[in-house]
Amino acid sequence: MRRKALWGAVVGSFLLAGMMTTVPTAQQPSGQFKPEGIPFNFNDMDMQVAPAAGVAVKAGRMFDAKAGTMLTNQTILIRGGIITDVGPNVQVPAGAKVIDLSAATVMPGLIDRHVHCFGGQDNQARTALDGLSTCLRDLQGGFTTIQDMGAVDYSSVEVRDAINKGWVPGPRMQVAGPQVNPRASNYYASPSEYKPFGTNGIWQLQQGINGPWEARRVVREHAHYGADWIKIYLTEDYEGSGYRGAFRPDGTMINVPSLSLEEVQAIVDEAHKHGLKTITHAYGGEGLRIALQAGVDIPMHAAVGVTGAEGLDEETIRMFKVPLANGTQRPIIQTLWDLIGGMEVGDLRDSTNHTTRFKLTEASFKRLVAAGVIEVFGSGVYGLAHGTQAMQFPIYVKWGMTPAQAIQLATYHAAATLNYDMPKYVGLIEKGRYGDLVGVSGDPLADISEMMRIKFVMKGGTVFRDELTKGAPPAGKLWSEDAPAGGGGGRRR
Repeated sequence: MRRKALWGAVVGSFLLAGMMTTVPTAQQPSGQFKPEGIPFNFNDMDMQVAPAAGVAVKAGRMFDAKAGTMLTNQTILIRGGIITDVGPNVQVPAGAKVIDLSAATVMPGLIDRHVHCFGGQDNQARTALDGLSTCLRDLQGGFTTIQDMGAVDYSSVEVRDAINKGWVPGPRMQVAGPQVNPRASNYYASPSEYKPFGTNGIWQLQQGINGPWEARRVVREHAHYGADWIKIYLTEDYEGSGYRGAFRPDGTMINVPSLSLEEVQAIVDEAHKHGLKTITHAYGGEGLRIALQAGVDIPMHAAVGVTGAEGLDEETIRMFKVPLANGTQRPIIQTLWDLIGGMEVGDLRDSTNHTTRFKLTEASFKRLVAAGVIEVFGSGVYGLAHGTQAMQFPIYVKWGMTPAQAIQLATYHAAATLNYDMPKYVGLIEKGRYGDLVGVSGDPLADISEMMRIKFVMKGGTVFRDELTKGAPPAGKLWSEDAPAGGGGGRRR
């Protein structure tokens, strides 16, 4: 069933401007990341909804994300948004729509566990609409499931719910709402007068956490207003000496702990009582130690060790491998897009060319992987470049992973620690899971750069992008010269 007219009416109403998704054309393991590629206007998207009898996808190659192997000549049956059968000898029921991808590679829909879609606009309505358009960029880029890792308000909750209710199209989402103890913009009050958190792009320490009981209050607020995760900031990257940005001039990293062990323990305990999970920004030092000791479900970044050691240290590895309270092994998310996309140049300046967060992350990534700590795909993407974060796959391979292992980060492993029962429904192509698929022309196990050229996107049996059977969408004017380009703003790291 063709829904182009409906799509134009719905999407055209909330896009502040025509949107662009770009695809990087080359590996850029260091230096500023500048995505380039063919622009795409969401108003031209032609959604294809499956008929009542379902849809059958003929996959010439199909990636088994659990085994890390490529199967051939598979048929995937999807009905009511759910995969009902998959295999080499599946019979296609009468009336089902057949999508022939026999010359392509089909994979589970990709998952990005660290995005920032809701950067803040003039009011909450515009923040929600701008954020929704940003989420659609991720869907267009092949990320059928995303985790928003901190917003200026609870707009992310409203957008998530609207997508789940079918009011608007978009990726599957789990959200954190406002960050708990967000970092300030400066080491002094700016502006000097108090402003409500999230207004006019101001970042202040205004969540009111000053002790374990206040920490519990904030978690309860988040639970009441619909957050799925509690996002904590545990390291500040500025200090009263005047140094700020992440590094001192000698190249040592600034990681000032922003919460106490008792406060974080209260956050973790209260979150788990409400069925929520916890996740934290912690680049290293005492803040990372507190995260690991307090039982935070997923630490992020860990560019240096709990002692500040480059390349981590034995104490950090030991603490990472201590099981969580539920007996599971905690994974880690180490973002790369944001380190290259917006921080590399500043890091070189602030460290007087000694080092960067990207360089430090390469060393810690390799050591964590060697120690058996599971890496999960998260990009930290923000702004207009949502949808380009697949540039991380070639970097994973450059750092020693096989292409199959790299893809598993954004499929099987990314799904495993989502909240609630979501791990049962995404991340794999198997009976009973959502019909979320992506496709590329070539074989990404032979050429991992294929992951940066997603040409087919399906969520729940509905096709959102198809350049494999229908060709690329027409190019058009991207945005009005006098209209603001949306996509979220704010300070995100």
